[in-house]
Amino acid sequence: MKGFDFPIFKTKTQGVEEKFLLEDPIERKKYFEAKAGPEAQALKGWLKNNTFLAILLGKKNSGKGTYTKLFMEAVGAEHVAHISVGDIVRSADQLVRDEKSRAEFVDFLKKRYRGFISIDQIVDIIMGRDTKTLLPTEVILSLVEREISKLERKAIFLDGFPRNLDQISYSLFFRALIGYRDDPDFMVFIDLPEAVIDERMKYRVVCPICHTPRNLKLLRTKEIKYNSESKNFSLICDNASCKGVIMIPKEGDELGIEAIRDRIEIDDKVMSTLLGLEGIDKVYLRNSVPVVKAKEHVDDYELTPAYSYEWDEKNHKTKVIEDNWTVKDDSGEDVYSLLPAAVALALIKQTAKILNL
Repeated sequence: MKGFDFPIFKTKTQGVEEKFLLEDPIERKKYFEAKAGPEAQALKGWLKNNTFLAILLGKKNSGKGTYTKLFMEAVGAEHVAHISVGDIVRSADQLVRDEKSRAEFVDFLKKRYRGFISIDQIVDIIMGRDTKTLLPTEVILSLVEREISKLERKAIFLDGFPRNLDQISYSLFFRALIGYRDDPDFMVFIDLPEAVIDERMKYRVVCPICHTPRNLKLLRTKEIKYNSESKNFSLICDNASCKGVIMIPKEGDELGIEAIRDRIEIDDKVMSTLLGLEGIDKVYLRNSVPVVKAKEHVDDYELTPAYSYEWDEKNHKTKVIEDNWTVKDDSGEDVYSLLPAAVALALIKQTAKILNL
């Protein structure tokens, strides 16, 4: 499928010549201060007395949670929250199995829920006693509203709604439906090539002990192990408590994006529909920049590096080779993938502009 052709956001900043190691939190703080200092400070001040509702829209594995986390890192996490609708729905089972929390949830539903199935049936669906009925959107909204009600006054990034075309009509009036404060709302659209998702999945590995994710090609650890028999390279978990355990692929990841093709197609349709929505501000984030335009728009250190490995037989050690990661976007053009901090920079600046800061 052809990409959404969002405008290229220029992160290259006049007067900023310093290079930053964007994987390092301290260096990243300096980066945001250098390239988005005024906007970040304005947002910090504004968020002390104001909130917003931002609806995150992007393909599965597009980085919605990562970009939100970096936004919070730059402007302060005390006034911003990330809410994952998927996580809320998945944790509902635990919610209703505890007698005390179930009673509190039922009481909340009696006050706020409006729908066509009974509250008893809702509990049965969540607990798995009713396997024929899907959890209605009205119930999902109630679960989200309950989560929001537990937060102090915070701006919210909502991740995972609308999930399908049937929920789009709800999303148009989402703020009113969940009783949200009458504060600015906007949509954040995230576009990235399918090739990026594919390689993120195919090379993903996880520590079997601490479950930290890394990527053999895109996000390596310090230590690399070489197997002379298979001639394969593996990552060693950086966590000292894991005592040098080898990180392993997740089952099914070898299929790459094809394992989630149906989900990707639905996400595309939802985004395409909502891009035409009038009356709401929009933020456009893109994970990639065309190779031919990269020097004009971004600094080299903002590009995602790709790692390959060679075994140095003479010195008995692994040689790490680093280069810019080049992929084909959905229209066949050669592009570089951007590191998350560079995409978050665009989110910070565009959010400040929408709020007239």
